[in-house]
Amino acid sequence: MKAWLGICLGSQTDLHQGSKAISSDNIPDITGTTSLSPNVTVWLQGNPLCLNSSLSQFCGLENVDKNNSQSSTNTSVCLAQQCAPPYEYLYSPTSPVACFCAAPLFVGYRLKSPGFIDFRPYISTFEEYMTSGLHLFLYQLHIDSFEWEVGPRLGMNLKLFPVYAENSNNIFNMSEVHRIFGIFTSLQIPGDDLFGPYELISFPLLGFYKDESAGSPSSGLSIGALAGIVLGTIAGAVTLSAVVTLLTLRACQFGQADACPITKASAWLGQYLSPISANAVGQASAKFEVAHGWKLSKSSIKIDGMKDFTFGEMVMATNNFNSSTEVGEGGYGKVYKGVLADGTVVAIKRAQEGSLQGETEFLTEIELLSRVHHRNLVSLIGYCDEESEQMLIYEFMSNGSLRDHLSAKSKEPLSFAMRLRMALGSAKGILYLHTEADPPIFHRDIKASNILLDSKYTPKVADFGLSRLAPVPDIEGEVPAHVSTVVKGTPGYLDPEYFLTRKLTDKSDVYSLGVVFLELLTGMQAISHGKNIVREVNAKYQSGMIFSVIDGRMGSYPSECVVKFFTLALKCCQEETDARPSMAEVVRELDSIWLMMPDSDIRSADPMITNAEKEVTPPSSSSTVKHPLCVI
Repeated sequence: MKAWLGICLGSQTDLHQGSKAISSDNIPDITGTTSLSPNVTVWLQGNPLCLNSSLSQFCGLENVDKNNSQSSTNTSVCLAQQCAPPYEYLYSPTSPVACFCAAPLFVGYRLKSPGFIDFRPYISTFEEYMTSGLHLFLYQLHIDSFEWEVGPRLGMNLKLFPVYAENSNNIFNMSEVHRIFGIFTSLQIPGDDLFGPYELISFPLLGFYKDESAGSPSSGLSIGALAGIVLGTIAGAVTLSAVVTLLTLRACQFGQADACPITKASAWLGQYLSPISANAVGQASAKFEVAHGWKLSKSSIKIDGMKDFTFGEMVMATNNFNSSTEVGEGGYGKVYKGVLADGTVVAIKRAQEGSLQGETEFLTEIELLSRVHHRNLVSLIGYCDEESEQMLIYEFMSNGSLRDHLSAKSKEPLSFAMRLRMALGSAKGILYLHTEADPPIFHRDIKASNILLDSKYTPKVADFGLSRLAPVPDIEGEVPAHVSTVVKGTPGYLDPEYFLTRKLTDKSDVYSLGVVFLELLTGMQAISHGKNIVREVNAKYQSGMIFSVIDGRMGSYPSECVVKFFTLALKCCQEETDARPSMAEVVRELDSIWLMMPDSDIRSADPMITNAEKEVTPPSSSSTVKHPLCVI
């Protein structure tokens, strides 16, 4: 790297043979103007400076199939040339034929809540995931650029190339364009825990496709017209379902449950309307049940994507709720480990009579978890609601709760890196609730026992029974800053301002998560023997004795990273709402601390990163990076 420091690139600079030396050479940054002469090409991918989004033009990805030696020469050989006219043709970097020119489709794409902070180790996995979802060959996809955005979200520009064929014009036919566009707009690419939810940002039709976009071989309609028809149909279906629901609910107010027409209306609409519409009817029916104190038939609360289990299936899954299958107990009732008929291992939360949570919490959790999907949120598989029994069926989390592992009785103490990773994952899950759920959700009961760990110790936020939807715009379009509500939650984790004013905000979740951070660092409980963890830790922090409260079972740790983590936790636990960071700021700071960790600690704490980096050589731990390295 030293050979390149201090070099100024001008119009006479010859880097054609030296470009490979610049790539992956641990260059931390460049200064000065980035507007270079047209005859100068600079490729800097693989260097730490590529984390800077403003330098993305120098960090285009060499999307090369390592098993295809012919493809590996495409980028280096073809960059110095141009495709023959017409100029809408571009080189396909990973084509099986060297310097294959074709007319690509340009796609703006965004991962809304990815489960990583460095995309590079996962590029090959993403390419396979994307081409599989689009039913394309691997070489047809090229990631032109990517950039981290506020969230954190990952925006990227993709190029999709047509299939190579001899004696063809090397463009997509319009039926194929419509097929690809339809997959993106209808969200047909399967969900993935690692990459999370996604959205289509742009799909411009340029060059050849612009001339032909007015007509479709199959329908004679443009893509815009087709999209309009689809959206109009969905909007009409939702409107129709809402009207029918309101009319039938009014009719039910003066009748008996058995005679209520909403049962038949919901079942009929569920057959003929879109899943979105049927879901809307089901949710309205569920709310009506709570308000009027009697139950509709089960067909009226069907929720798209949620399986409705019978009581008999639950009996079989748990061996008649045998005590040997019991894995936990709380205010709601007992939790059992069960095995469904198809062999799926699940956790079954069974409400007990007189439980602290009731019908409202049961329906709230079903409604909310049916529409949020994130690798750091527990997945609800289904529910059972019959024979006076209410049960929720979740994915089974084999490593229990975070609170279990912070207990002095735990046989497997967590390292600092693992604790930091769990904090980051939990924060990302809550950030998704605050920013990506529509409408946003305030969890209201974040605590260590509600953060569960799967077989890979991935943290997942659970228990949405007390959650509330964020405020929606009023008649003038203004969004209230808070939700006024009865105070609910767990002592020790409750936002003091929420407790006093009954005003619930997103910062209430920030406070609760800050308490969890303090538990991670100290091993203490939120309240124990009359002592409050926030006051105890803050007193030690102010007196300069913060290291005296660190959990001794954590082992060695990078002191600078620990201090930054403590500082963030106490900021989250400020009594005044405005003094706390937003959840996005919390995630950003945790990301920063994570990047300061030694590489060896990161690999030991995150099995997914370890596996991915077997194919990608990570930057040397001695390289210069934007963040100071935490040294143990």
